[in-house]
Amino acid sequence: MKYTTTTGRNITKVLIANRGEIACRVMRTARKLGVQSVAVYSEADRNSMHVDMADEAYSIGPAPSQQSYLSMEKIIQVAKTSAAQAIHPGYGFLSENMEFAELCKQEGIIFIGPPPSAIRDMGIKSTSKSIMAAAGVPVVEGYHGDDQSDQCLKEHAGRIGYPVMIKAVRGGGGKGMRIVRSEQEFQEQLESARREAKKSFNDDAVLIEKFVDTPRHVEVQVFGDHHGNAVYLFERDCSVQRRHQKIIEEAPAPGIKPEVRKKLGEAAVRAAKAVNYVGAGTVEFIMDSKHNFYFMEMNTRLQVEHPVTEMITGTDLVEWQLRIAAGEKIPLSQEEITLQGHAFEARIYAEDPSNNFMPGAGPLVHLSTPRADPSTRIETGVRQGDEVSVHYDPMIAKLVVWAADRQAALTKLRYSLRQYNINSLHFHLAVEED
Repeated sequence: MKYTTTTGRNITKVLIANRGEIACRVMRTARKLGVQSVAVYSEADRNSMHVDMADEAYSIGPAPSQQSYLSMEKIIQVAKTSAAQAIHPGYGFLSENMEFAELCKQEGIIFIGPPPSAIRDMGIKSTSKSIMAAAGVPVVEGYHGDDQSDQCLKEHAGRIGYPVMIKAVRGGGGKGMRIVRSEQEFQEQLESARREAKKSFNDDAVLIEKFVDTPRHVEVQVFGDHHGNAVYLFERDCSVQRRHQKIIEEAPAPGIKPEVRKKLGEAAVRAAKAVNYVGAGTVEFIMDSKHNFYFMEMNTRLQVEHPVTEMITGTDLVEWQLRIAAGEKIPLSQEEITLQGHAFEARIYAEDPSNNFMPGAGPLVHLSTPRADPSTRIETGVRQGDEVSVHYDPMIAKLVVWAADRQAALTKLRYSLRQYNINSLHFHLAVEED
């Protein structure tokens, strides 16, 4: 299947600048559409599943990601060598890297993602907050200013009212975040947040926000195209986290009335349109116990948990990404996108539950999974006998289930997790009950 782009070119071959389960996921849709796939791999991934699945595969260097999956020049070179017209970045690695999106543009390669300007505007929390406020998207009260003096920050914390959250401006993954419950502990927590921000992002600038007690993490899947259209595909609840990393995600968010759902979706579309968004994106909100919601950030890429949205809407979001990157309009109008049933995703990690869930590595001695069917998806990047590398994220697979309602979906998730068996010399799968 060929897609004519806005530049009059076709996407007949796509390079996937990633590894593991997301690379395999993109390849499955490419194959379905008759688009050839090109894999890149580090030395550690030479025998991995995504390399075997691809139509072509190219080595891009040593195991450390700085020298392989994060090497923009090497990836661009492979795209040219293989004559791939487009690059799909997956998530993580270069997916939200403005320089990479810009480089693709300069080289005449289609970057399957938003324009570099949207990545830039949404990548800096203080910038994104002011753009959202101007677009009429609710934002948490806070201070996002340039004056970073201790005195100024402390005064704003007092004005906003404790508890407050100190956050690294360039933050992510919970790094540089501190909750401050009283004025007495402000200075100590500020210094601690700055140290961690400097170490993680080489930038110790912080912002201060009202801390929402008993918060829920609710995010909306949005899609934009090159023709100025944008739609929402409902919301996901990602409140079950460990060390600020999501473990269980579900769609739709439980206990939300249709009118709140509509307001959430419309706010997310306003957010996308404010930055001329193109492709798949996620607008993250924090929701309080009264169902008031506030913009937190926008992820300018496909999310790990996109399958739960696909399950409740009957869509293939990677197919949408490819079509939109090629200049087509969004396949469905807002009215045509309907919500059916309930879906859960459990992330499968190579971690050791007996050692505080620290990442594990080593060979997968035994691997058996539940049987896949239309309402059970196993998104994986590993097979029995594969080696789990210490160099990359410990998430090795995802289990996604759908049922007619939340209780039935939860029962199915529990049952399916019990069918999931992983054994290695260094870790095993721990099934968590809620």
